[in-house]
Amino acid sequence: MNDLTYNVIVGLEIHVQLKTRTKMFCGCALSFGEEANSRVCPVCLGLPGALPVMNEQAVEYAILAALALNCRVADFTKWDRKSYYYPDLPKNYQISQYDLPLGNDGAIEIPLESGGTKNIRIRRVHLEEDAGKNLHTAGGFSQVDLNRAGTPLLEIVTEPDLNSPEQVRALAVELQRIVRYLGISEADMQKGHMRFEPNINLVIERAGRQFKTPIAEVKNLNSFRALERSVAYEIQRQLDDFLETGRTMQMGNKSTRGWDDAHEATVLQREKEEAHDYRYFPDPDLVPVVPTPPRLDEIRARLCELPVPRQVRYVRAYGLSDYDAGVLTADRATADFFEQAVAAGGDPKRICNLLTQVGLKLANERGRDLPGLGLEPSRLAALAGMVDRGDVSASAGNTILPAMVETGKTPETLAQELNLLQKSDAGELEGIVDQVLAQNAAAVADVQAGGKKSQKARGFLLGQVMQKTKGQANPKVVAEILDRRLR
Repeated sequence: MNDLTYNVIVGLEIHVQLKTRTKMFCGCALSFGEEANSRVCPVCLGLPGALPVMNEQAVEYAILAALALNCRVADFTKWDRKSYYYPDLPKNYQISQYDLPLGNDGAIEIPLESGGTKNIRIRRVHLEEDAGKNLHTAGGFSQVDLNRAGTPLLEIVTEPDLNSPEQVRALAVELQRIVRYLGISEADMQKGHMRFEPNINLVIERAGRQFKTPIAEVKNLNSFRALERSVAYEIQRQLDDFLETGRTMQMGNKSTRGWDDAHEATVLQREKEEAHDYRYFPDPDLVPVVPTPPRLDEIRARLCELPVPRQVRYVRAYGLSDYDAGVLTADRATADFFEQAVAAGGDPKRICNLLTQVGLKLANERGRDLPGLGLEPSRLAALAGMVDRGDVSASAGNTILPAMVETGKTPETLAQELNLLQKSDAGELEGIVDQVLAQNAAAVADVQAGGKKSQKARGFLLGQVMQKTKGQANPKVVAEILDRRLR
């Protein structure tokens, strides 16, 4: 092992269900959790004589995604039949795009754990229809639910530019953020809206020679955790296999593997088919897609600022930490709300603290996004201003925000009603400070003597003032008075 080094090579295929009202080639409604086989028709059942009709919105969504991923959008593309037999594919072929994808030669930046970003090339973006779902919960036999068959499916294929499980996860997370920002998919993995298929192998250097292990494709991963762990497992499995057998890419075909979540291991399913095994040929029932320049311009106008550039801007323009900027930009609605509150006059860092410490928690508890709380950005800005001016403390601000959501009242009204306004009247506070100093001569002496006890004694005196005012004194004003008195 001492003379052996290796590099991890991963390309990722991502399947994203598009958020259209109906299926890709028929009028069946898309709805999650319905009774099995209740959202089907002759087209998605593959009955003889049924003809497909293209879903225009799905094509527009796919073009929007291709543009967001910096792809070159094809001026001519067609539909192809990908032939294979499987119980959840009633036509015995899948309508897809083979040699002329809707978009290609794109790129996406992903954040790295070590800081900075990495550019990942996008090989292709194309549209196809999803298959149905096989169910294995009925004892000794399997069942097929075809409600999902025909769902518009966007496939994104990267070049093999990923070199670690962490990078693979980062790309998947970023793509989920992008499709949600664009509004083209809910990307809810628990509902199967987004599935990942990493293609993994190793380039091994040993004794001056280079070896490549056979590529393994892990199918249908529906969580970031499973994706990251399956790649990590496969790296170790391929390394162990090479050391034991010496098997290389020239000696073994590409394999398809599944992920056993219970045992956290990949399991061999079959040797991978090649493209010619699918007998691709143009679908005779569908016309080609030829986007016109005016139509492309119209779709391009719907693009928004994407998560990574927005996150970078928040760090530079607002002075936020990279972590806080990432939290705020994880969801487009949250980022928009944040910017509206800042535009209404709120300090960016104060607004960020209120949202990340309280607002997002409230939204999560209620199962909705931030705007769904019914909170006005201008009122959040007003609350931030009250905290910054010292009208209320930061902790009081965190108390007022949930009350604003519950009651719809202004922060000023709630501060009065909840008795959270801070005392900032210097004349009134000076009298209280003098009382505290007179009652705590030893602490006063420690402060004035300097040394190790000074800061602790000063904090004690400040605490005594806060106690006497029942926490309503403005700490900043009290600190200024203490400084004057203790010189």
